[in-house]
Amino acid sequence: MKRTAEVALALALAIWSVPASSQTCHDQSFEGARYSVCEVRAGDDLRLFLDDAEGQRLGTFDRVERELSAEGRTLRFAMNAGMYHPDRSPVGYYVEAGEEKARLVRSAGPGNFGLLPNGVFCILPDAFAVQETLAFDAARPACRYATQSGPMLVISGSLHPRFLPGSDSRFVRNGVGVTADGKTAYFAISEGPVTFHEFARLFRDGLKASDALYFDGNISRLYAPELGRDDFGFPMGPIVGLATTPDGAGN
Repeated sequence: MKRTAEVALALALAIWSVPASSQTCHDQSFEGARYSVCEVRAGDDLRLFLDDAEGQRLGTFDRVERELSAEGRTLRFAMNAGMYHPDRSPVGYYVEAGEEKARLVRSAGPGNFGLLPNGVFCILPDAFAVQETLAFDAARPACRYATQSGPMLVISGSLHPRFLPGSDSRFVRNGVGVTADGKTAYFAISEGPVTFHEFARLFRDGLKASDALYFDGNISRLYAPELGRDDFGFPMGPIVGLATTPDGAGN
């Protein structure tokens, strides 16, 4: 009970300290489903996190928070950012601070990751990109951070061709979408089970993202103090998070 009370107090203080006009995350309804959405602008200190300085998996939001606190920064929001193996290493391409840590996977495979086309989320110094894997391979942008996942949800304004409007496959899902100009990235997680088709429409029609990428399903979790959320669960692989100064500045 003490731990629960401490977490509730910390979240309440965090929410109180953030002006409403500068909020990163918000709750949104779309076509009868509820989502939590976090919006990040190009140039903000958005990063991917996998290991600590000793090479040990971070895996949890509180460990990422501790890493950032050593820099005098705080974690504004975070979520799981791509599929991973049992040892929590990335299934596909992974770049952190400009260093490639896992190679690009071009072939089809089992599970959602192999439901081609899949893609890569890339954080550039002044823009974001979500690209289909083979297009990314041809272009090879200079990503500061990158994670490969799948399937693609939205590809140049079109839904993944294998998504079915009447599908009965429903899970809690999370992913990322990027606007056509690359200046805004939206990170969304569903509050309840949704189909791929429904989730993809959120990005294309609700958030106006020209391209979007699926991160994961059942393990999907969000850290968003503004919304009073700090989801617990088993340790994760790659995590995406927005670092800010204590006053809330993104750079």
